[in-house]
Amino acid sequence: MIHNLSEEASILSHYVAEIRDVNIQKDPMRFRTNLERIAEILGYEVSKKMNYAPVEIQTPLGISEEHRLVEDPVLITILRAGLAMHNGLLRTFDRCDSAFVSAFREHSSPEEFEIHVEYLAAPNLDNRVWIISDPMLATGNSMINVYQALLKYGKPKKVYIITAISTPQAVELVKKHLPSNAEIWTAAIDTELTAESYIVPGLGDAGDLAFGVKV
Repeated sequence: MIHNLSEEASILSHYVAEIRDVNIQKDPMRFRTNLERIAEILGYEVSKKMNYAPVEIQTPLGISEEHRLVEDPVLITILRAGLAMHNGLLRTFDRCDSAFVSAFREHSSPEEFEIHVEYLAAPNLDNRVWIISDPMLATGNSMINVYQALLKYGKPKKVYIITAISTPQAVELVKKHLPSNAEIWTAAIDTELTAESYIVPGLGDAGDLAFGVKV
């Protein structure tokens, strides 16, 4: 299931516009902050799908009927670009375990590449709710490779994918290879990919913009 939050204008639209803007991108702190804000908003929307239990809370003046999250999800980020979004999600789900995965493209030509997963640190993931964050869901191949690598730590109860910008091609590929109840939450969908599999209009390389150009 795909949830495209760009279908209705909101402050989320403003943050997406800023991460795309070539002039605003010159400020890496603002770029990271906007990714964090986008993740917080998407995380809040995802939180509405989770399970809550009624509780009685003692206040200084009485008892209040409230709701608390039944189960904390595991926050999984794809390094390095996903770190800023991970920080935003940690502010929304502040008691969660975290997992970190490195995935990168190794090009054999400008148009051909393989996805490599080199580093993975995770808690027990079996029968837990996963929230996987990555700013860009371009081809979907990185997400599939990361998901398959994570399975050695257990099978998920539910998977939520949070991304700033995605493509229809990636959405279809992820739907094909992830569990049928997996949900994609995106702040925008762009319909074009270049021959090198970069999103157009997109925003460029999110990792480089957030943390500096890699060599």
